[in-house]
Amino acid sequence: MQPANMAYDRAITVFSPDGRLFQVEYAREAVKRGTTTVGVKFKDGVVLLVDKRITSHLIEPDSIEKIFQIDDHIGCATSGLVADARVLIDRARVDAQVNEITYDEKIQIKTLVKRLCDFKQTYTQYGGVRPFGTALLIAGVDDETGARLFATDPSGALMEYKASSEGAGRAGAMAFFEQNYREGLSKDEAVDMGIKALDKGTEGKINPDAIEIGVVQKGVKFHILPADETKSFISKALGGK
Repeated sequence: MQPANMAYDRAITVFSPDGRLFQVEYAREAVKRGTTTVGVKFKDGVVLLVDKRITSHLIEPDSIEKIFQIDDHIGCATSGLVADARVLIDRARVDAQVNEITYDEKIQIKTLVKRLCDFKQTYTQYGGVRPFGTALLIAGVDDETGARLFATDPSGALMEYKASSEGAGRAGAMAFFEQNYREGLSKDEAVDMGIKALDKGTEGKINPDAIEIGVVQKGVKFHILPADETKSFISKALGGK
C-alpha cells in the first residue's frame, strides 16, 4: 500500500479519498484465503459442501467444523476465520430460537440473514472493533418461499444465489456453475454438481477425507451426510479420481 494511504489503514471508521474501507477489504482477503465452500439449490432443498483442507495426517478430520446447523430448517457453511464464524453462528441460533418462542413459528431464512448482516455491518461503522473475517453460505427451506441460498460478506452485504461459492477456490467454482447449473436439479444431481465445482475450485486436489456435505430439504431436518456416503458421492462424481 502506498504511504499516502496509510492514514486510512488503521481505523475502520475512516474512508480513504477514493471511498474505500481498507479494514473491510482486508477482511475479504481473509475470506479469500479460507477453505472453499459451495452451495447448490435443487428443486426442494439446498446442499452445502466444504473442503476442510486437512494440512497434516495428525489432524482428526472430525475436529474441523466448517458446516453448522442453525435450526432444523437452516444450515450454514463458513469460509475464512472459523472463530469469527462461530460467534455469528451462535448469534444466529439465538435469533432463530427467540423468533420461534415469540411467534410460535420457524424464522424465515431471509429474516435471519438480514439480522446477521445488520450485526456484521455494525462492526464496520464503529471504532474499537474490526469486521468479521468470515463469509457465510446460509441455506434453508421456508414453508412459503421454498429453498433459499444466501451469501454474506464481511461488510454486511447479502446476496441470494441459485449456486454460489466462497473461499480460495471461488473463481473456479463459480465459473463451473455459470456453465453447468440448471433449474430443477435433484438432490443427487446437486451433490454431484457441488463436488465437481469443489474439484474445480481446489484445482483437482480434492481429498475425499476432507469433504463434508450438509443437506437441508423440505420435510427433512438439516443434516450432515455420513463419511461413507460422502465418499461414495465423490467417487461417483469424479470417476474414482
